[in-house]
Parts: sequence; C-alpha cells; structure tokens
Amino acid sequence: MANVSIADIKALREQLGTGMVDTKKALEEAGGDIAKATEILRLKGAKGNAKRADRSTSEGLVAAREAGDRAYLLELNCETDFVAKNDKFIALASGVEDAVVAASATSLDEALAAPAEGKTVADLINDEAAILGEKVELRRFASLTGEHFSIYLHRTSKDLPPQVGVVVAYSGDDAETARSIAQHISFANPEYLTRDDVPADKVENERRIVEEISRNEGKPEAALPKIIEGRLGAYFKQVSLLDQDYAKDNKQSVGKVVADAGLTITGFARFKVGA
Repeated sequence: MANVSIADIKALREQLGTGMVDTKKALEEAGGDIAKATEILRLKGAKGNAKRADRSTSEGLVAAREAGDRAYLLELNCETDFVAKNDKFIALASGVEDAVVAASATSLDEALAAPAEGKTVADLINDEAAILGEKVELRRFASLTGEHFSIYLHRTSKDLPPQVGVVVAYSGDDAETARSIAQHISFANPEYLTRDDVPADKVENERRIVEEISRNEGKPEAALPKIIEGRLGAYFKQVSLLDQDYAKDNKQSVGKVVADAGLTITGFARFKVGA
C-alpha cells in the first residue's frame, strides 16, 4: 500500500470536500495518483447516490437571475440545512444557474440537460451530491419572458441561503411597486395571476362546495346565488394575485395597486424550499 503525504490528503480534501479517512484510503488505493483517487472517490459517491435515491430533500435554496428578456427561478434541494449553507452547495447552485441561463432553458427537463462543465446539469448535480454525501436534486425550475423583471429572494433564517424566491415579469416603469408586488407574492402565495386563469374545473368544484355549505347552513333559496358568488369571490381572493388584498394596504386589491402604478403584470413564479 502506497504511502501518501499529508499535503496530498489536504489538497484533495480541499478540492473535493471529502472526509479525511475516505480521502486517505482513496489515495492509498490509487498509489498516490491524485487523478485516480478523485475517480475512486467519485465512484464511491455515485454508489452512495443510488442508496440515497429514496431519501427526502426538504432543505436547500432558491436562486433567481435575469438575462435579457428572460428570467429564471430554480429550487435546488438537499437533505439537511447543514449542507444547504455549505459553500460547495451554494457554488453548485450558482453553477446550475450559469448553465441554465447560457442554455436559455425553458423547462425542468431542458435545465437538467443543459451543458455544464463538460457534462449536463443533471450529471453535475449527481457528481456534487457524491461529494457532499447527501441526495441533491433540482426540484423545480421556471423560466419567464417579459419586458422587465422584479426578483425577490427571502431568507427565513439569517444562517441559511434564501428559502423563498419570486420572479415577477411586468411592463411599466414603477420598479419600486413591482418589487413590492414580488414581496407580496412571497407572503400571500397566489396560485394564478387572474381569476380567469383558474381552471374551470377548479372553479366548478369550489362552486359545488360553497353551494353545499350554504344549503347545509339553511340559507334561504332565493339568497343562495348571491351567497355563492360572494364565497366564490373570497376563493378568488385567495388564489388570484390581482384579486388579493394588498399586503401593505388590505383596503386595496393588488390589481388596483398595479393599475394605479401603471404596471401590467404578465407573469410570476414563486418557490418555497420544501413546499
């Protein structure tokens, strides 16, 4: 078995972030050849990835970037908050961002297939997961086109990277209000831009539920249509951004705030880690 120097062990550990014992064993097995030891460690990590396939990934970070007429939002997940705040994990997220922006990816599949450091994003993530020792996955990805964008990233803990990310695509010149809308979305979590965007089957299901509730409460038959519409309106205020009460002034709707600012919201995306 080859003797390996402390300097080689230290150098390889700094390069890969691997443990002392594993690094020493890999160098000994490789006869002191750093390139071969790196391959051994990566293969060992890849086997670990397969064993971790069924593990849950409820920690991680969100990241967003604007590039030309497109903006990107992604959620990169891991198993523990310890890894989520690890410099290598944060650097991996940045590398993934670089790759998806360069590829102008428009879907999760395109993002995973984007070229990255001579491989694909999916392979890059798997390789880094092997080094980090946890399951890592690109869970969600969104790509928006627009005239302007407002990006808001929120930290739920000062010790962790951003856990909530919002991208708003808009036209108009009031960037301050656009940012305020992005902050509102991070808090209020709308599902759709307008009530017209809510799928018809969801609206009909909600109508059926509120009608049944209203009848069970013994409401007068003649009053039911108005009561049902009122309760549907409350539903739209939950799920439709422009119908929601504005977080900074609940006497106004988001739609009115946007209109008064001369803005048109053309799309948005919101991710919260693990949600």
